[in-house]
Amino acid sequence: MALLQIAEPGMSADPHQHRLAVGIDLGTTNSLVATVKNAETVVLADHEGRKLLPSVVQYLADGSTLVGFDARRSVSEDPQNTIVSVKRFMGRSRSELKSLSSLPYEFADSEGMLKVKTVAGEKSPVEISSEILKTLRQRAEESLAGELVGAVITVPAYFDDAQRQATKDAARLAGLNVLRLLNEPTAAALAYGLDEGAEGLYVIYDLGGGTFDVSVLRLTKGVFEVLATGGDSALGGDDFDHRIFCWVLEQAHLTEILSPEDKSSIMVAARAAKEALSTSEEAALSVVLSSGKQVTLTLTRQVFKELTCRLVKKTIDTLDRVMCDAKLERKDIQGLVLVGGSTRMPVIRQAVKEYLGFDPLDNINPDEVVAVGAAKQANLLAGNSAGDDWLLLDVTPLSLGLETMGGLVEKIIPRNTPIPVAMAQDFTTFKDGQTAMAIHVVQGEREVVDACRSLARFELRGLPALVAGAARIRVTFSVDADGLLSVSARETQTGVEAHVTVKPSYGLTDEEIMRMLKEGTGYAEQDMHERALREEEVESRRLIESTVGALATDADLLSESEQIHIRDLINELLSAINEHNLDQIKSLQKALTEATEGFAERRMDRAIAQALSGKSVEEIEGK
Repeated sequence: MALLQIAEPGMSADPHQHRLAVGIDLGTTNSLVATVKNAETVVLADHEGRKLLPSVVQYLADGSTLVGFDARRSVSEDPQNTIVSVKRFMGRSRSELKSLSSLPYEFADSEGMLKVKTVAGEKSPVEISSEILKTLRQRAEESLAGELVGAVITVPAYFDDAQRQATKDAARLAGLNVLRLLNEPTAAALAYGLDEGAEGLYVIYDLGGGTFDVSVLRLTKGVFEVLATGGDSALGGDDFDHRIFCWVLEQAHLTEILSPEDKSSIMVAARAAKEALSTSEEAALSVVLSSGKQVTLTLTRQVFKELTCRLVKKTIDTLDRVMCDAKLERKDIQGLVLVGGSTRMPVIRQAVKEYLGFDPLDNINPDEVVAVGAAKQANLLAGNSAGDDWLLLDVTPLSLGLETMGGLVEKIIPRNTPIPVAMAQDFTTFKDGQTAMAIHVVQGEREVVDACRSLARFELRGLPALVAGAARIRVTFSVDADGLLSVSARETQTGVEAHVTVKPSYGLTDEEIMRMLKEGTGYAEQDMHERALREEEVESRRLIESTVGALATDADLLSESEQIHIRDLINELLSAINEHNLDQIKSLQKALTEATEGFAERRMDRAIAQALSGKSVEEIEGK
């Protein structure tokens, strides 16, 4: 008698074929690793049962490293070699970092992504992050008793290309195969939606140790659609700690230059006081400095609220802007999910409640929800969840486009477009005989290049030498599921092609991101005028160039007075262009067009006469 193979619902019929995959929340303050075991999502713990891994790395003189709790113990004693909150450094240059004065580290003088000087040599954020990821990989492989096939690693929604690429590089150094980079708010929604069976419109408010994201998602029968996203990749709990740090300096009248150890001790005490205020109305703060001076202060919730009101307002302003982007009103929202340890602060919960008019959902552990969502996605991508059927529709946070003539931006992929996505647009040449084209890729919401972020430049060479406007160059933008951009350009007649994968040396600053979005709307009228002006200037220069070329070859078709009139109009139009006078440009462009109409007809007659010269009637008629 044949036997049926029995399997529990949601489990593989062939357990030995189960592929080990994990979800990793690489956090600013703490990191976690989770997986799906026996159809249940679990956060993996270390040998002592601790699920959280402090995102702290200490470098020792012998070249070895300590990670996690062991490293955290040395934050005050060895601050220059014990790196915390490294996520905030990912994909950034030294010039982009704020609050350097409160950091105990010594940074190397190098271009591109910054490096920290340690006893083990200069270390980049990629290398430091890889130590955290390596520890999580080892924890997972020991717990699961096998080698991992891959991992889904979460990143803030507002991480740009450089920051995402740095995260992938760190994973590769740690020996991990990245199945996908998943936006943290999307991971949270994935975990929440599946666990709770939620449907409708939800806001994901994610405030971690170093980054902030807010997304609006529509959950519908297994489809997780991101409608809009916003945030700040340099705003988090660390900034709240820094406010307390500055308050301590002020209250204790500490005007002298502090040692790295003193800075670290004050920062540790500030963080402890902030955490204590989550459950108490006031918190004691006590620090003994290396000079022997004792600093003892009491921080109340009210004072903390006053110190951090601007930070809280920045998060609410972002939430409001994302709601506008999604074209939603507050009454449309079914619920708000809090993610990240920093959402435990009462000032945050109260601000969110006041904005939406109802209490946020807090029945999920804010520290674990991102890792849980990532684990579910990893399990699916590894091929273990044939029965699960859901679709993630993430979005690109900022518009992507090209520089065109006149310094204008032609947007190819608008912001909040679902990814992965590929979009193409045709362009042409500006000059006769043009055989190459410089392509400048930019990111931002403004109409002019100068107000956007430059991402990459490349050249397309070998174009056919045709008259201006005859060549057709198709430029294709592709954003993959990880949010990474590649751009290709192809001349349609010859097949000549060029390609670039966008990997900037470091990422957008938070000021640039906020400026891009605010200015995208605040300067809309100004940008429209600027765009119209530059378009007319480009068209006028094209007209002038073609007219000058015609005069060089066929000026004999004009009388002397006609030549003088046309040349005077050209000079006047050039002056109007230099003075950026839109009305005058339009008027003179029209006058020059009218003045050259008869000239164009005479040139056409001459060209026809030359083409027919010496041919019989029969030849002309094709007989």
